[in-house]
Amino acid sequence: MAFFAAAFALVGSVLFWGLGLAWLATPRRWRMLWPLFIAPCGLALQAAVVWAGAHTDLAGTDVYGRFAVILPLLLLALGGWRHGAPRWGAFVRLRGVGLVMLAVLLVLAGSMSSASRRLTSFSLGSCDAADYAAGARVFREFASSDRAGFMGLTEVVRILSVDNFYDYWVRLNHFTPSAVAALNASLLGREPFELISLLGGVFLVLGIPVAFLLARSALRIGPLGALTVAALYGFSPLLWYAVAHVALSQLVAASALALLTWCGVVLWRTGATWRRGSELGILLVVAYTLLLGAYNFMILFCLLPAAAFAVGWTMWSGSYGRLGRWSVGMLAPLGVSALLMPERVAGLAERFLLLRQYDFGWKIPALSPEGWVGIVGGVLLQGYAPWVRWVLSGLVIAAFLMALAVALRRRRSMAFLALCLTVPILSGYAILLIQARAYGSNASYDAYKLLAAFYPGVLAGLCFWLVHLRSRSRLVACLVGAGALALIGANVVGALRFAERLRNPPYLVDRGLVSLQSIEQDSEVTSINLRVADFWSRLWANSFLLRKPHYFPTHTYEGRLNTPLHGEWDLLDGVISVVLPESGSTARLERPYSLVRTGSPYYISARLGDGWYEREQIPRANARWHWTKGDAEIVIENPQSGPANVAFRFQARSVEPRNLEIWINGRRRRTLAIGTELEWVRVPSIRVLPGTTSVQLRSPTPPTLMGPRDRRPLGFAAYGIEVKVLNAPDREDE
Repeated sequence: MAFFAAAFALVGSVLFWGLGLAWLATPRRWRMLWPLFIAPCGLALQAAVVWAGAHTDLAGTDVYGRFAVILPLLLLALGGWRHGAPRWGAFVRLRGVGLVMLAVLLVLAGSMSSASRRLTSFSLGSCDAADYAAGARVFREFASSDRAGFMGLTEVVRILSVDNFYDYWVRLNHFTPSAVAALNASLLGREPFELISLLGGVFLVLGIPVAFLLARSALRIGPLGALTVAALYGFSPLLWYAVAHVALSQLVAASALALLTWCGVVLWRTGATWRRGSELGILLVVAYTLLLGAYNFMILFCLLPAAAFAVGWTMWSGSYGRLGRWSVGMLAPLGVSALLMPERVAGLAERFLLLRQYDFGWKIPALSPEGWVGIVGGVLLQGYAPWVRWVLSGLVIAAFLMALAVALRRRRSMAFLALCLTVPILSGYAILLIQARAYGSNASYDAYKLLAAFYPGVLAGLCFWLVHLRSRSRLVACLVGAGALALIGANVVGALRFAERLRNPPYLVDRGLVSLQSIEQDSEVTSINLRVADFWSRLWANSFLLRKPHYFPTHTYEGRLNTPLHGEWDLLDGVISVVLPESGSTARLERPYSLVRTGSPYYISARLGDGWYEREQIPRANARWHWTKGDAEIVIENPQSGPANVAFRFQARSVEPRNLEIWINGRRRRTLAIGTELEWVRVPSIRVLPGTTSVQLRSPTPPTLMGPRDRRPLGFAAYGIEVKVLNAPDREDE
């Protein structure tokens, strides 16, 4: 129940914060729709409070968060003073949107609660969750002047003009999601790592009202058709993919871009007068502020659909003065937002430089037209068989074109808007896919991000045929209704695939990772080398250890550079652990983590070498293991001037019983037996010379072939390998 309670608390928190600002900001003409603006207003206000706090010397939202709750109350009172009592009846009129939000939230929270009894974060592949959690800790616990521990470790965190971890989050990284996570963690008494994944689902749910707004008010699709668009948005596999990979900024940006597009369209339609522009000013500032804080690099083309609509009608009608007034009305609030968040604007050039410097992301399958409306074959967003894709794509395009053809007779403005919402974005999507194929880069990741960020408008435009739900022809209305139900069904099936996969995610913040928090309270651990091989675990270790200086042997994300390892302790993970004989030189944490003091005269390091498959794991059971491919290697580094005597313990099992031989420098030193049951097996002491030693693990029994379900040749599975340094050699030592 923890996920359900936290989900409702997060949604309620954002909506509470947005009530007053939405009532104050909504122009009179659209005041019956004012509940649709509450979510973006709440997110923007929460982010603005943290932004203001980040420019003081207050030690995070734990200090000022609860006092800031008075701000939404004051705004609600101000809105009531200016516009009278809020129209609470509007919530009844928009109850369908609320029911869609509730349905999506329940399915998301249910799937997450199946993954873990306790609140935690997880992912199907991306490691962004740990990055957002680190930012949330920055804004929750630290003041802008703090430079202790990792915060001011310039040699590690320097990026272009930024030389400390706090400014990195303010200037370059995705500010808004981490700011919202920090504030709500303080308000709800939770840790950031407990809320990050859940916030992805919450951001998706909070985007549903704006998707409905764009379809209902801008495209003027009927209430039932607009509600269909809202349901498609909430259950779209394209956006559940973002939730499953914790792409928080993308989901926030989607709401901001939809709100900007709506403002641009209604400002043009109402004559683009100065009065209309000023009425929409607060909503535009809200949208620009959200976008600057989340995806600031999108600010350069955020008005693409709205500008295409305004410029297109200008070319048709020749009303250039109207276009000028529209441009001023749309860009003046951007200037206000830029003045409020100057660092985000100043960091734009550096952000684009980083985007050119690094090939961010991974390869995502190209979506054909049926994929644009959420018909995909699995959680990788792969398509169905080619002939199925051709048929479905033809139906999607045919429905879109037929709706345009009919609308051109009587609803020309709506038809042109549908084109402006879809064609520019889908053209950019296609160009990026072509670039990905031509250069073998991860541009398909950028293509997906572009489509997903503008998805409310693209989805509404592609579903423009829903206007015929109210057709006078009963046959047409029935066909459109059947198509809408089939499309909703396909999206729900796709979303449920993600829900099922999230029940057992491959990456999860388990007990072992959470135990790393105790290191921050240990005064004996002064600085750390993160010798953590797994990228997910290494980033989470960073987010849990911000109060300690720590160093990375490999480049780990932005703001976490690889440098010489100056730490006085090694943090190890994986199946290998090192135990030193000197008291206080080894600290065993929750499995699989351990600490080893690098200054000990007995210090050595050990790692897996060749011959091992990738790590396998059951996160909920806190179980990790590696299979060997046959013969395998352990590499030991002995930096001391003399030899070290080490004893091994293997927690291992094999598909069939086998002998395991230990070879060093071409000589067999030990032989042990590994059975089919998981158990610890001890190897007496072996002498390891200074420098690098390759310990070969060989078996006279050939690797086992399991069968069609797993075609890998398997030796033995190691769940734990303990390398223990001895004060003196065992009696059995040679």
